[in-house]
Amino acid sequence: MDIFSRGESRHILLKTAVLSLFLYGRLLVPGAVSAAEQQLVSAQPGIGALLPGERLTYDVSWSRILSAGTAVMEIKSETLPGERPGLLFVTTGSSKGAVNKIFPVNDTVRSTFDPQIMKSLSYSIRQSHGKKKMRRDVVFDHPRKKAISTQNDDAPKTLDIPDQVQDALSSLYYLRTIDEFTIGKVITVNVFDSNKNWSIEVLTLGRETVKTPAGEFAAIKVKTHPLYEGVFLNKGEVFIWLTDDNRKVPVLMKSTIRIGSFIFILTDMTPGHVQ
Repeated sequence: MDIFSRGESRHILLKTAVLSLFLYGRLLVPGAVSAAEQQLVSAQPGIGALLPGERLTYDVSWSRILSAGTAVMEIKSETLPGERPGLLFVTTGSSKGAVNKIFPVNDTVRSTFDPQIMKSLSYSIRQSHGKKKMRRDVVFDHPRKKAISTQNDDAPKTLDIPDQVQDALSSLYYLRTIDEFTIGKVITVNVFDSNKNWSIEVLTLGRETVKTPAGEFAAIKVKTHPLYEGVFLNKGEVFIWLTDDNRKVPVLMKSTIRIGSFIFILTDMTPGHVQ
C-alpha cells in the first residue's frame, strides 16, 4: 500500500520528516539516565579535530523512504573577547520536496566555542516552521556557573549550569574532540538545552565500515540513551558513526522512533584547515 494512500498516514509521515530536521542541532540531548554498571571514560579533548573551513552536508530522510530535507554543518573562525581565537559552529536545515510544499522548514543554529576552556560561550537558534517562528538565545557565564536564556520577546531567565557544559550543538563537536572510544565504556557530556541540564551518556558499540555518497569510511559506532519527549514524537535511540581517525567526522546519524527512524547521511564534505 502506498504510504500516502491515507490522509492520516501522510500527516504522520510528513510530521516526522519535519521533526527529523530538528535533530541536527541537538543530537546528544536525551533525558538524564544512569549507567552505574558501566565504567566511565574521562574526556581528553583534542581540539585538532575541529578546523575552520569544514563543511558537512547531509541528506535527511525518514527510514530512507521519504526525503525530508538537507542539513549543513560548518565550522568558522571567530574572534572572542580579548582578541582571542575561537570557533563558530553554524548549522542550517531546510525542508524539500513534499515536506517543503506542505510545511516548509528553515532553521539556523549557531554556537560560539572557546577552545581554550573547551566550553560553549553562547548559543542561538532561529526556527521557521510553516507560519510559526521561534528564536532563542543563550549566553553562558561560566565563572558564575549561570546561563542567561531568552526566548522570543520573553524576559531573560538566569539558570544554574554545571562547570563543564556544552549547548545542544557544541555537544556533538565536543564529542569529536575526545580521543578514547573504548567498546562497552561510556563517555559523559553535560549539556544545557531547553533551559535544563542534561547528563548525556554516550556508549561506544564497535567499529564498522560505512558507505555514503561522500565516500567509504572506517567508523566508530556510538549510541546515546533515549531522547526526552518533546523533540520527537516518541522516545528513541540515537546512533552516530564517527570516522575512526583524529577528525571523528559524523558520517551517518540515525534516531529511532516508534514508526521508523530519522537518518542523516553525509553527501559532501569539505575538510577544514589549520590557520
